[in-house]
Amino acid sequence: MTKHNVHARQTDNEIRVLVVDDSFFMRSLIRKFLESDPAIRVVGTARNGQEGVKKVLDLHPDVVTLDVEMPEMDGLSALLEIMKKAPCPVIMVSSVTEEGSRATFDALDLGAVDFIHKVRDGDISGIIQIRETLIRKVMGCALSNPSPRKNRMPFPPVTEKVQPVPRESSVIDVIVIGASTGGPSALQDVIPRLPETLGAAVILVQHMPKEFTRAFAERLNMVSRLSVKEAEEGDSIVPGRVFIAPGGRHLSVERPAGEGGRIHLSDSPAGLLYRPSVDVAMESIARAYREKALGVIMTGMGCDGKEGMAMIKNFSGRTLAQDHESCVVDGMPGSAVNAGVVEERVPLKRLAESIMEIVYGEKENHLRKGVRA
Repeated sequence: MTKHNVHARQTDNEIRVLVVDDSFFMRSLIRKFLESDPAIRVVGTARNGQEGVKKVLDLHPDVVTLDVEMPEMDGLSALLEIMKKAPCPVIMVSSVTEEGSRATFDALDLGAVDFIHKVRDGDISGIIQIRETLIRKVMGCALSNPSPRKNRMPFPPVTEKVQPVPRESSVIDVIVIGASTGGPSALQDVIPRLPETLGAAVILVQHMPKEFTRAFAERLNMVSRLSVKEAEEGDSIVPGRVFIAPGGRHLSVERPAGEGGRIHLSDSPAGLLYRPSVDVAMESIARAYREKALGVIMTGMGCDGKEGMAMIKNFSGRTLAQDHESCVVDGMPGSAVNAGVVEERVPLKRLAESIMEIVYGEKENHLRKGVRA
């Protein structure tokens, strides 16, 4: 939640939402879903971006759901106006297309907090699945700290990859990073800062629908010196490569005795809130790499990753967390810190540097004794 409306939220004890969408079906559906929870009230709707910006200024909602594709003023243009005139948490509503995913990531770079994918008229299974996700995201985003970004992508595209030649003497073999709300933009401030000489593999677990993880991998690959790809079954874990867990699958690591690590994708364990799960990936990496593993927990709602970070620490691995001030939502890092399983919290802009210091043993050993602000 933005600072200007925190006290109002505490007084009336409800989350006030503005719904902006050119589809009457989607406006009605989102309103119905949100108002099924007594803690949420839809204070208004708008049919296009221009009307949406005006109502944000008039109504001061706690959260806005904003369609990406609209006539007169599209979602990106409206988002720019909202973040300039009255910044507040915005959840984008995106179509599941290549163009829709590209626009969604642009919106996240411009300050949107999160997104959901749009359901089609008559898609009953999709409609049922989206209700709980929408409510959960609205509640989480109401407590977020959105900030406009001046540049869509903080790094220029890398036109030519070089063959990675890892530096010798690394003390870490695998870096596993978990993120959720705010992660797609935050990761663009971390992965492009890692050099092609990185002596460890990187595994990213970002809570994201299956329709978007491949596009996200391609986007990160475009601005990173390291090669980034959506993970596939059996991929070999080698230094200088970045693997993103595909949406809808759990990622774990298998490392038979005397062999290198390989990626395994699975639908189990079933029943977890998130798939991919940060805990599942971290726990398997802790068992496979022990003191050669580094766990990093970044911005996100909930507590996924807390148990995984605990296991990494228990197996003598290393742990880092993004600091409170730079998180869009401090749920995941905060829960790990409160559990006592994080060695150090660092600002987003210094996270890549801290990762490199640990990979090459340059961090002081006394950091293992507790969190350093």
